[in-house]
Amino acid sequence: MKQFNIPFIGLILSFLAFTACEYDGIDPITAVDPGPDAGDPAITISYPTEGTTIKVKEPVTSINIKFEVVDDIEIANIDVSVDGSQIANFSEFTDYRIVKEEVPFNDVTSGEHTLTITATDIAGNTTTKNVNFSKEPPYTPRFANEYLYMPFEGDFTELITVTNAEQVGTPGFTEDAFSGTKAYLGAPNSYITLPFDGTIGESFTVAFWYNVSNNPEAAGILSAGFTDENSENRNQGFRLFREKSGEEQLFKLNVGTGTGESWNEGATLDPVSGEYVHVAFTITPSETILYFNGVPVNTSTMSGPIDWTGVEELAIGSGGETFSYWGHTYDSSPMDELRMFDTALTQSEIQDLIDASAETLYMPFDGDYKDLIANREVTVVGNPGFTNESIAGSAAYQGATASYLTLPTQGLLSNEISATFWYKVNNEPVAAGILVVGPEDTENADFPGTQNKRTSGFRLFREGGDSQQIKLNVGTGDGESWNDGGFIDATAGDWVHIGITISATENRIYINGELARESAFAAGQTIDWTGTDLLSVMSGAPRFTEWEHLSDTSVMDELKFYNKALTQEEIQAAMAQ
Repeated sequence: MKQFNIPFIGLILSFLAFTACEYDGIDPITAVDPGPDAGDPAITISYPTEGTTIKVKEPVTSINIKFEVVDDIEIANIDVSVDGSQIANFSEFTDYRIVKEEVPFNDVTSGEHTLTITATDIAGNTTTKNVNFSKEPPYTPRFANEYLYMPFEGDFTELITVTNAEQVGTPGFTEDAFSGTKAYLGAPNSYITLPFDGTIGESFTVAFWYNVSNNPEAAGILSAGFTDENSENRNQGFRLFREKSGEEQLFKLNVGTGTGESWNEGATLDPVSGEYVHVAFTITPSETILYFNGVPVNTSTMSGPIDWTGVEELAIGSGGETFSYWGHTYDSSPMDELRMFDTALTQSEIQDLIDASAETLYMPFDGDYKDLIANREVTVVGNPGFTNESIAGSAAYQGATASYLTLPTQGLLSNEISATFWYKVNNEPVAAGILVVGPEDTENADFPGTQNKRTSGFRLFREGGDSQQIKLNVGTGDGESWNDGGFIDATAGDWVHIGITISATENRIYINGELARESAFAAGQTIDWTGTDLLSVMSGAPRFTEWEHLSDTSVMDELKFYNKALTQEEIQAAMAQ
């Protein structure tokens, strides 16, 4: 049995106690009564925040929910739910007073969602916090009966069903687009396909913009067919194709009716014009009609309704596997804005498509800042708001100090451009930017208050007192063009329609449909878009600030951009809508 020297041990313990108290000045640990529970847990949700909008092309996406819970005594439980269904629960914590967590949620579908976090402390006090967020579909159909839409903006996604087309070979894109920044461009032995089984019905419409090429001399454009042991079976589906006809290209349409086929011998287009043409055709059980630029160019009687037996896919830019004979293989012609409708559109409705194709941006400001044309990402600066004193819809944009919107300009810029909107002007401040598409002044990058590079893009702004002058400045690359516009009474409180147009030769300002002033470009000059990747709405900031054309506290409604210089009649028609 071991012997212990009790006095010696006591001496050692006394020494350790003394040195512990003196080490680095640390006092002995003393228990402290935390006191009564003084309050409920506090919840802070950092993502998603109220109103967060998720914009991705996938029909279902994932997010990481980030939050913090703080309690004065001890957290007992945290529950995380989305749309009423629990996705996570926590009851064990390293730190019982401050809990920071990140929870993945992998089932975010298009639509509105509610995140609910409930925290309970050991005294039973409970706090619940809700956050509403949403996921937008990549595209909201613009037209009734729209069945398929492919804008070809750098990918081969069909946006209504969010289906990625299969690629055969190496199809690509061209920046020579009718709308946006890119269009489909074929390559030898290349095309794309989509699942397509005929659920579109017996009456339907196909429409697209097309810049016809004569290389190769014959090509399939769109084909949805069926091949059995007969490699040249055209009794199902349809085939739109082109063939050399003298110096032009002849467009033809073939439709299978089950026991036979129906032909529409079509019409010709000039392959050297280099211009986009709107091509459309309708198929019903009784007839087919081919349209160029909204005009019927050939009508053919059907021998019966289209037969979809065995049809499984739509080939785009080729005859595909079912119609590659007769040399109808790949097509090198640029194609843009492909749409299909599950009804036979009238000539008037096809013309409406053509007219609407000129619109590149539409912001109705009905309680949100969405662009209904392209779902562009909108950045909100400061605290702009809405007023229910709108010219159309339920609300309008209400400007505020140091507040405005910015959007990327992708798809907005072209050789010709127009913008229209309704406007109720305020003269405080006395000067303000309204619409600005300008470059960054890199020479003054460190001085945000002196941004004023005017050699590209345009700047629409106002100046004055009770009478506000609407002015337009356009950059021409090595210079600028000024349009001193017209005046609006800022004391009247009336809605005024503003329109601006910029063509290859001049720019114009319209007030209430009447031409206020036009300004011709110098010989050889036109608008230059160098470095203009940002649109500011209701402010000159961040790229037109030196002359105090900052945020506009006026009211704006029904903002639209167009990829053409509107005529006065079209400006007046925009007013009447």
